[in-house]
Amino acid sequence: MFLRDDRPPLPGQFSLRVAVLGAFALIAFSIIFFRLWYLGVLSGDKYLAEAQNNQVRKITVQAPRGEILDRNGEVLVANRDALALQVRTEELPRRARQREEELREVARIANLRYERIVKRIREGEVEAPATPVTLRRDVPFELIYYIRENQERFPGVSVERIYVRTYPHGTLAAHVLGYVREVSAEQLKDPRFQNLDPGDTVGQDGVESSYDSLLRGINGTTRVQVDATGRPTGRALSQQQSKAGNNLVLSLDSNLQEAGEEAVASFGKPGAFAVLNVNNGEVLGLGSVPTYDPSVFTQPVITQAESEAIFGVPGDTTSTGAPIFDRATNGAYPTGSTFKPITAIAAMSSGIADPGTVIYDGGSLRVGDITFQNAGGVAHGSVDMRTALQVSSDVYFYTLGRDLDYAGDEALQTSAAALGIGSPTGIDLPGEGPGLLPSPEWRDELYRKGLTDRPWSVGDNVNLAVGQGDLQADPLQMAVAYATIANGGQVVRPHVGLRVEDPAGRVIQQIEPAPRRQVEIDPAWRDAIMEGLNRAAMEPGGTSYAIFGGFPIEIAGKTGTAERPPYGDQSWYVALAPYPDPQIAVAVTIEQGGFGADAAAPATRQILETYFNLKPGQVESVGSTSAIYE
Repeated sequence: MFLRDDRPPLPGQFSLRVAVLGAFALIAFSIIFFRLWYLGVLSGDKYLAEAQNNQVRKITVQAPRGEILDRNGEVLVANRDALALQVRTEELPRRARQREEELREVARIANLRYERIVKRIREGEVEAPATPVTLRRDVPFELIYYIRENQERFPGVSVERIYVRTYPHGTLAAHVLGYVREVSAEQLKDPRFQNLDPGDTVGQDGVESSYDSLLRGINGTTRVQVDATGRPTGRALSQQQSKAGNNLVLSLDSNLQEAGEEAVASFGKPGAFAVLNVNNGEVLGLGSVPTYDPSVFTQPVITQAESEAIFGVPGDTTSTGAPIFDRATNGAYPTGSTFKPITAIAAMSSGIADPGTVIYDGGSLRVGDITFQNAGGVAHGSVDMRTALQVSSDVYFYTLGRDLDYAGDEALQTSAAALGIGSPTGIDLPGEGPGLLPSPEWRDELYRKGLTDRPWSVGDNVNLAVGQGDLQADPLQMAVAYATIANGGQVVRPHVGLRVEDPAGRVIQQIEPAPRRQVEIDPAWRDAIMEGLNRAAMEPGGTSYAIFGGFPIEIAGKTGTAERPPYGDQSWYVALAPYPDPQIAVAVTIEQGGFGADAAAPATRQILETYFNLKPGQVESVGSTSAIYE
């Protein structure tokens, strides 16, 4: 029996299709084969290394910032170890439900609100992606043990050891010290922070900011192998030690600083003070009241209530400034009669007066249609410059202000600017304000723009001569101006930084800024002003004799009572001590403190008592201030 194949032969078109498909299959197989060969043979080492790197975590080892100390070695800012609960968002579960369940459990065991954790993570992802987000600091050991024993339930959650700023003296010198926070995304664009990573901390205010590059250490790194849950599986693969920051020694005297803050705060009103070495510009004390607690900023999250307590309520214009506001370097106040020595320098420099110039003080001076009166309407009769400073004769200095305006050339403004009024002093602190020294050009420009109802007039110069009108200055500016008169014309550059030391205590930098300029002050002018200020403080009839008449150290000082509508009178006092060759200048101002002798002068006395190490009872009061009008 024979089998017959009666099928017709395959057509040529079908055979061609089979051949083409076979060729495509062969090509595809060849491509896959060569790709696998490339990945497995030629690039095997590369991908093996990448796979191994996926099992290695780079851990940043935070470097401690340098300490901040006062001139006597008293620690003002230090570091302490803290345990921080952190989340690495990239290691959290991908599924939203699992992620939420884990974070809710973290909220429960850490005693945190779930919503707060979510908000903190969102902020961290925006400001510093791929950086651990700190949820809480100073976590208890029980929580640490629980998380480590149940790490598989908390992928991405860990407790790390970090350094936190601590303040042994609480709020002391808070405005000078400043605070630190994590570097922001905006700050990372700044060339000063180009070597930093998200999550690093930097100074945000005070010397923490101005000396940040010296205080900030260099972080170290540790590379460790981890399993799928992120838990270390063995010893460290490599380590780079961190380097601690340098220490900063300030010119502040903590005892003097404390005395100044307590003296100003004792009146229950906002105010500020500055204590300055008249010869080299070292700042021995600088404070503003009310103050704030810098330790608040050591927490990873600041509540709205805490923020408003420091920075004030947004849009609230009923207060005279939030606690964070530094009145010592930004307080824009009229200075009252403490400005008169500056007017005296201008008058003698321009040649319209000398120490012996006598002016009759009948209690008032009429200029055009305006009558300017002495405080309290008191008439002092014929007075020379020394006596005018002693009794604070407004009429004497009204007259000088009028004549300086008539003389032209803005002699009063020129002298005041040379002494440092109306511009930053150059102190090594961020955010110093310039104040305002009113001039004809300034007011006339405002008038042209429709921002004031009149151009400059002689009355503006009369007001400026006694520290009134549009003048705005702060205690540091006034301390610099008085220091310039005391030292014979050298305009010092105030500075709170004294020296920089390495972590071992070796001095690596002395901070000795050069004077800003030299002002021509004839020794006879200087002596006349100093004598008048000494008589104002130490002799009967002086405006602060009731405060300093029994003081065992001779001083030179000037009261000031400035009108500051709509607020009550601003109380001022500026002192130079000891007389006749002063070492320090002290400037104090208290908002709505009344007469200078009522608040600022007593506060200054407390500061001087501490400076001269006087014991209670060594300083006697010689009378009442009720009849004093300055």
